Amino acid sequence: MGTMGNIKDVRIREVSLYFLPIKTRIPLKFGPETTYEVTCARVRMVVETRNGKTAEGWGETPLSVAWVWPSEAPYRVRETKLKEFTRILLGAFRKFEQWGHPMELGHAFLEEVLPTIHRTYIAEGSKETNENDPVGPLPWLAALVCSSPFDLALHDAYGNAHQVPTYSTYTKEYMNQDLASFYDPLENTHADVKRFRGKYPVDFFRSPPERVLKAWHLVGGKDPLDERDLTGSEPQDGYPLLLSDWIRTDGLTALKIKLTGIDPQWDYQRIVAVGRIALAQNVDWLTADFNCTVQDPVYVTEILDRLLWEYPRIYASILYIEQPFPYDLHAHPLDVHSVSARKPLFMDESAHDWRYLRMGRTLGWTGVALKTCKTQTGALLSLCWAKAHGMTLMVQDLTNPMLAQIPHVLLASHAGTILGVESNSMQFYPEASKLEAAVHPGLYRRIHGCLDLSTLGSTGFGYRVAEIGRPLPEGEDEIHQVREATQ
Repeated sequence: MGTMGNIKDVRIREVSLYFLPIKTRIPLKFGPETTYEVTCARVRMVVETRNGKTAEGWGETPLSVAWVWPSEAPYRVRETKLKEFTRILLGAFRKFEQWGHPMELGHAFLEEVLPTIHRTYIAEGSKETNENDPVGPLPWLAALVCSSPFDLALHDAYGNAHQVPTYSTYTKEYMNQDLASFYDPLENTHADVKRFRGKYPVDFFRSPPERVLKAWHLVGGKDPLDERDLTGSEPQDGYPLLLSDWIRTDGLTALKIKLTGIDPQWDYQRIVAVGRIALAQNVDWLTADFNCTVQDPVYVTEILDRLLWEYPRIYASILYIEQPFPYDLHAHPLDVHSVSARKPLFMDESAHDWRYLRMGRTLGWTGVALKTCKTQTGALLSLCWAKAHGMTLMVQDLTNPMLAQIPHVLLASHAGTILGVESNSMQFYPEASKLEAAVHPGLYRRIHGCLDLSTLGSTGFGYRVAEIGRPLPEGEDEIHQVREATQ
C-alpha cells in the first residue's frame, strides 16, 4: 500500500518503548482473577512525510494480564511474556519501512507481520516449556494488545504530521485505498465488497462527534455495595468506596456489573443488589458482563427470565448483555439467538477483528464492544463492518489511565455507541492520571455522569503531551533510530 506515492503518505523513522507500572487503589476482579497492578506500555513514534518533514506521535495501552491471558499460571510469568513480546514488536516496527496512511500501514502489519511474529514466538516458547507448564501459548488477543500502542502512536503521528485531527484523516483525501481493499474479497460476498467500494471510515462515523459522553461505571465483583461489605482494609484516600457514594459523587447514570458466569445464584443476587441501589438513586441503565465464562446460553436466559418475573424494573434497565461466552468462537460456536432475543448481545473479547464479527453475527450476536487496545486500525475496521451490517456499537474500557484514556474516548465520540463510553480508571487508579487530569480535567473525572472532550488539542489525538509533562522511565531500548539517516 502507498505505492502510488501519495504526497500525504508517511513512514516510520523512530520508535521508543516505555513501561509504566501502576498499582490499583482497590482490587479489580477480572472473572476468576483479581488484579492489584498493571503495567502500561507507552510508545513514542516519529514518522517522516514524503517531503521530508517529521512528526512524533504517542500511544499507550495497559498490558492487562488477566483480561488478555486468562490462565492459572502466575501473574508475573504472563506479564513478563507480554513485555517480552512487546519488546519484539518494538524491533519489528523499527524495521517496517512501508509508506502509506496509518490505516494501510496498520492493516499491513496486522495481516502480514504480526501473525508471523506471533507464530514464531509460540513455536520458540514451546521448545522451552514442558507438558506441565500451565502458561500455554501467548493468545492472539494478547498479541493485539501488545501491538496497539505502536499502532495508536502511528495514527497520532500522522495527524500531527499533517497538522489536523487524526479522525479527519480517514477520508479519500488522505487514504490511498477505499474500505473494500481492507475486507478480503475472498472472504466476503459480492454484495459486501460492493457495500464498501468508494467508502472510507469517515462515512461510518457519527457526525458531528459527541463532545460530551455518558460514562459507564464498573461495579467489580469485589466492589463494596454497602457498609456490610467493608473489611476495614480499604484505602482512606478521599475517593468513594461504596457504590452509592460513587453514584452521588460522580452523578452516575449507567452501571456495568461484573459477574462470575459460573455461579448463577451469586450472579442473580448481584444484579438484584446493584439494581436496587440503581433504582433508589435514579440510575437509568445497567449492563451485565459475564466475562467469557458461561458455557450454555440457558445460564443467561434463566437469569434474565427470572429478573423479568421478579424484578421487572431492574430487567427493563438492562440495556445490553456483554460477552457471556468463551471468546474463541471457532472452538465454541454457540448459537446465542435465545439471549439476543431478550437483550442486545455484545461481543467483546471475541471481537478480535471484522471476521469474527461476521461469524458472531451468524450465531446471534447483535452488537460489538470496540476497544482501542486491539489497535486503532482494527477498531475502525470493526466499527465500519458492524455499522454496515446493522450491528450496535459500544466502546469498552480496559481501565485506561493516562494517555490511554484519550484515544479510547475519541473512538466512542466518533463511533455512535448505544450509550456513551465505559470509563473506570478513576475508580481503580485515579492518582496515576493526575498529570493528564491537570490538562484534561473532564476526561479523568466523571462530572454529572459524563466525560468532556473539549480540552483536546487540534492535531493527532490531541494529547497535549508537552503540557502534561510526564517524566518517563528509561526506554526499553535507547537506540531509537530505525534506519540510518543516510538511507
